[in-house]
Amino acid sequence: MDIHISIAGAKHFSYAEEICDIMEEAAKQRGTGIAKRAPEYIQSKMEQGKAIIAIDQDNRDFAGFCYIENWDHDRYIANSGLIVHPHYRKLGLARKIKQRIFELSRDKYPDAKIFGITTSMAVMKINSDMGYKPVTFSELTQDEEFWEGCQSCPNYDILTNEDRKDCLCTGMLYDPEKEEDSPPQQTAQDKDKRWEQFKRFVRLHKISFKRKTKSLFNLYPDKQ
Repeated sequence: MDIHISIAGAKHFSYAEEICDIMEEAAKQRGTGIAKRAPEYIQSKMEQGKAIIAIDQDNRDFAGFCYIENWDHDRYIANSGLIVHPHYRKLGLARKIKQRIFELSRDKYPDAKIFGITTSMAVMKINSDMGYKPVTFSELTQDEEFWEGCQSCPNYDILTNEDRKDCLCTGMLYDPEKEEDSPPQQTAQDKDKRWEQFKRFVRLHKISFKRKTKSLFNLYPDKQ
């Protein structure tokens, strides 16, 4: 199997609809996340050179994808829509695509903070290894357009009830200014330590969120 990972361009437009369909199906299976993107939106990211695509060179089939979104006048960058085709999962492809889109983001926007929100522990582990740290939502972009994009998520009412301060997702942030003070090469031990701290944050976040949810139900018993 020969899978080639590259910056997407106009020659990849024909894959846009399939990418959108797989994103939608994955969101349904998770029960969280952005449910649907239009093929035209995906094509615009390809045309702008803000996407990474993986193609199986043996049969030209689509294998994986991820794209860049800009917020707050390029002060914040999100690597969004990470998806791997079901036929190519469990091959480590998601990590490779994530690494390439991260490098592309750093090249295009070296001063920007790179962030994401997710419920996936697998994505959190990949991000942790690349230097992301778990953060509260207040440390993420406050661009209204970004948060409006959460409206298609089935948990959007939870986000709004929390005044956008919390949700089921965990916020993650890579701050280039802070990372410049870190050692240039991370050892496996460094990554393991970072990941343990990351998991501790997630556990505490879940405990806190359950308590707040329980309190909400006690205040409004008709919601149970």
